[in-house]
Amino acid sequence: MAARFPCAVCTPMTDTLTREARSALMSRIRGKDTVPEIYLRQLVHAMGYRYRLHRRDLPGTPDLVFAGRKKVIFMHGCFWHLHDDPKCKLARMPNSNQDYWKPKLERNRERDQENRAKLEALGWQVLVIWECQTRQKNPEPLRQQVSLFLEDSATREPLIKSKDGLVQTTTR
Repeated sequence: MAARFPCAVCTPMTDTLTREARSALMSRIRGKDTVPEIYLRQLVHAMGYRYRLHRRDLPGTPDLVFAGRKKVIFMHGCFWHLHDDPKCKLARMPNSNQDYWKPKLERNRERDQENRAKLEALGWQVLVIWECQTRQKNPEPLRQQVSLFLEDSATREPLIKSKDGLVQTTTR
């Protein structure tokens, strides 16, 4: 098995906080109105779209709900939802207490898949935005991803992909 650490003297860090201090810190982590979620909401609102927040009658309580379009957006934290992009530095399994964290985080991922399937069975379209996408210096790729998702395919103009990876509409 390959070594998990780049050198022989590197070892996993142990938690420097007491059990009570760690518990107090973790209890302050919110499930809604997080900084990435608020960033996404401001971006979508600035694009002219209107939405409802956290509809509890839908599976998974989506973060943004566009009822008239039957579309929802989930804002997933890379750590809590196990973002599987190898470039994402926010999604990593903790080194300590893996017997606790691994099943917990994998169950989050399973629940996400179940909720997505339930929504799609009800006729909803689902988009997942990852926390790392909101941290990019250039918001344009995220804006385009949301716009492409929310626009009706019948009214959308043909699209081309530029050299820098951005999707642009063609001019007629």
